[in-house]
Amino acid sequence: MPYLLNTDADRAAMLAKIGAASVDDLFAPIPPELRLNRPLDIPPALAEQELTAHIQALAAKNRPAGELVCFLGGGAYDHFIPAVVDAIAGRSEFYTAYTPYQAEASQGTLQAVFEYQTLMCQLTGLEVANASLYEAGSAVAEAVLMALGATGRTGEVLVAGSVHPQYVQTLRTLTENLPCRVRVLPTPHGFLDPDDVAKAVSDTTVCVILQSPNVFGCLEESAAVGAAAKKAGAVFVSVFDPVSVGLLRRPGDDGADIAVAEGQGLGVPLGFGGPYLGILACRGESEYLRKIPGRLVGQTTDRNGKRCWVLTLQTREQHIRREKATSNICTNQGLLALRAAVHLVALGPKGLRDTAELCLRKAHYAAAELAKVGGVRLAFDRPFVKEFTVRLSADVPAVLAGLRGAGFLAGLPLGGWFPDLPDAVAVAVTEKRTKAEIDALAAALREQLAQHA
Repeated sequence: MPYLLNTDADRAAMLAKIGAASVDDLFAPIPPELRLNRPLDIPPALAEQELTAHIQALAAKNRPAGELVCFLGGGAYDHFIPAVVDAIAGRSEFYTAYTPYQAEASQGTLQAVFEYQTLMCQLTGLEVANASLYEAGSAVAEAVLMALGATGRTGEVLVAGSVHPQYVQTLRTLTENLPCRVRVLPTPHGFLDPDDVAKAVSDTTVCVILQSPNVFGCLEESAAVGAAAKKAGAVFVSVFDPVSVGLLRRPGDDGADIAVAEGQGLGVPLGFGGPYLGILACRGESEYLRKIPGRLVGQTTDRNGKRCWVLTLQTREQHIRREKATSNICTNQGLLALRAAVHLVALGPKGLRDTAELCLRKAHYAAAELAKVGGVRLAFDRPFVKEFTVRLSADVPAVLAGLRGAGFLAGLPLGGWFPDLPDAVAVAVTEKRTKAEIDALAAALREQLAQHA
């Protein structure tokens, strides 16, 4: 009851119940040196009306992507979301649904997850998909945990230097105390050379992780990298973009053993950074199937012969007893998985291809127009779909700040992740961007570069 305060009488009753004479007695077991022995710097309490006005003033300082022309990317993209996604996902039976611990009583939730898993298998070209993870970074880490179990190896995890640095950071955190080492292979030209992979792999390599399109927007030589990994007996983990798959080969077609992705582009709003959707799919062999985290929903028939859905190939301990689980992933992102499923069904194969093609055409037009601006050049000579990297001749933070003032979220500065690229900016162009917006960005960038030359 968040609106009801504890009175002095309430506190006294609770203390009496547990046998403590005072709050100080309650915390007596905590050593004094570990206690906060100073008052907290908390401002005086506000009346509800005053507090509401204060919070609204703070919120008004935010500028949602919808208020500016958004060219941000790096795993979070301003794609169009059909109205049907909100209409279906906003229904109370989905919007309020929680983890189906008693799965048989959650047929609607299970069917939605089953449809999502089916779509993910079609999208990746692999046989099995789980009921979603938290976001792409944790999906990458879960893929490595699967690879450790599938291979039994304890050597290196090889990661392309062009994989999103936040995914790599999450991977390092979640594998810090595991018997493997994360090694990042350099990508000075914006992509991973398959020959470098062939030289780096050995019979102790756990897996090779490649992202395509990568954090710079460049397409990688996925099939060749995957072949080099498999030749050494390592698992090939492919990080893909689900929208770009409308035009590109699927991860399974390039030999991926495990495919992971950020699913935000499939019907999930930018939402100031989350919540998002981690996609994970794998080959159907038992060494992967028995190690996949989260939930698997299967189709069967009930005692009356009617079609129904169940959690399958896993015991309850997978979800309620940490020491028995393949991964401590319990509550799946079911609502976001539903949004992704509705989004894909609304588009259909042709709609997904059309969306990807619009991104491709508009991104290439934008790259050409920006490259005409003095002080701007493309960072890499590589194919790309909807995202590309430019290098600026002026101070990047100052230029981007000026562009925000002009109404543009012009791109993602990469210098914080890549010290050798302090002048680099990743620019993403989705199907929502218009020719007029792209032309206006080029004009505004030209003006900002002239001011900060």
